[in-house]
Amino acid sequence: MKKLLSLVCMLTMAFSLAACGAQGETQTSAPSSELSTSQTSAAPESEPAENTQQPSETESSEAAETAEPEDTGTTVLVAYFSVTGNTKALAEYAADALKADLYEIVPAEPYTDADLDYGDPQSRTSLEMDDPNARPEISGSVENMEQYDIVFLGYPIWWGEAPRIISTFMESYDFDGKTIVPFCTSGGSGIGASAENLHELTDGNVTWLDGERLNTGSSRDDMVSWINGLGLEVTAR
Repeated sequence: MKKLLSLVCMLTMAFSLAACGAQGETQTSAPSSELSTSQTSAAPESEPAENTQQPSETESSEAAETAEPEDTGTTVLVAYFSVTGNTKALAEYAADALKADLYEIVPAEPYTDADLDYGDPQSRTSLEMDDPNARPEISGSVENMEQYDIVFLGYPIWWGEAPRIISTFMESYDFDGKTIVPFCTSGGSGIGASAENLHELTDGNVTWLDGERLNTGSSRDDMVSWINGLGLEVTAR
């Protein structure tokens, strides 16, 4: 009898241990299954996120074209003649605002104070301005003038005209196909017929804009405003 009871107890304990072992396997397999499921589902979610951050080639090109300002390819030169410095200051403002090249028309023989004596009929400037054919020599030259589309031309007014050295400059280059924008400074006189007379010295298809007399005390902002009101294919900033 005791042996039978012992056998029953041993069988009962064996069944209990088997059941516990089965439950232990289920519990250890469940976390493994959850980890596998979470890894599998995470991958598809990450792919769309990466795709939305990378635009197509067409979208990238369109974005680049929108971000970059249109390049008109227009090149500008600001050329000027100045003895007292008044015209020089305005020319430098214009060149800086337009990011243009700057060229100073330098006389081979510099002008002295005596040369500028308007009251002396025998002074150098008096004699030059009295002679329409006078052509003072220029020191140096513009390299590759053909590359420029627009030329701003600054000068003072002497005896109601542009200095004769400006005539030398105009006759030294081919301005065909270019746009010329004259501007001047003076003690009170307007630009008069100076721009028209200079225009007559050029050959070919040259576009001349109306000249402008600018105050000697004009600021950089004044120059920017004037330039942007000309309707050119360039913008001063």
